[in-house]
Amino acid sequence: MDLSVYLVTDTAQCAARGRSVAETVALAVAGGVTAVQIREKHADGGEFLRTVLQVAAVLPERVALIVNDRVDVFLAARAAGARVTGVHVGQSDLPPAAVRELIGEDAVLGLSAATPAELRAAAEDPAGIHHVGIGALHATRTKADAPAALGRAGFARLARPSGLPAVAIGGITPDDLPHLREAGAVGAAVVSGICAAEDPRAAARAYARAWACAPGGEPRLTLSLLKEGVSYGSRRKASCFIADCPSGVLR
Repeated sequence: MDLSVYLVTDTAQCAARGRSVAETVALAVAGGVTAVQIREKHADGGEFLRTVLQVAAVLPERVALIVNDRVDVFLAARAAGARVTGVHVGQSDLPPAAVRELIGEDAVLGLSAATPAELRAAAEDPAGIHHVGIGALHATRTKADAPAALGRAGFARLARPSGLPAVAIGGITPDDLPHLREAGAVGAAVVSGICAAEDPRAAARAYARAWACAPGGEPRLTLSLLKEGVSYGSRRKASCFIADCPSGVLR
């Protein structure tokens, strides 16, 4: 499961650009998004389920599909035959043990955490937390109850000793990704940077490029994997992708 470029959807931002969530996701995946989380804070259960089913229908198998908060929507989507990967919950949602009991052992369970105590609890939880979302990296308006901004150094202090794969979230731009990867992140969760973009495919490609070119990365391998399912074009264009890495960043 690749969480390196992890799209978290925002229906209002997609709509403001004249696109559905599924249309935005399809474009973003074509640009290099590797995982998608459907987040619907204001939708009823039926509407949320329809969105999950629509997104599942356009996702290739290599891209994970996570449902935010709503275990019932995850279960309904799975019962309907959709390929859903797991659930992501916050500190005020159902306890991880209860979520694990409902979704089963094979589903992925992600958890938001923002303090050393929350990260220790996640690492020790017998429910088996797959990864943690740490944020907010920067101030963000996409989540009303987001904690105070950590900054890059604050993220690194939390992520390195956490003992679990960590994904950063909160106002993240492509410029952040080399620093996050160097700090030990397995990926970056992006909302506005893709959902509110004029061209989600180009925006996603900028994030994918930044991750691939980060210190310690494997840009050629990453690119070859992306090329299997992403129509970047000819091998010549693929070579240009590597050449586009900022000077001094590609190792």
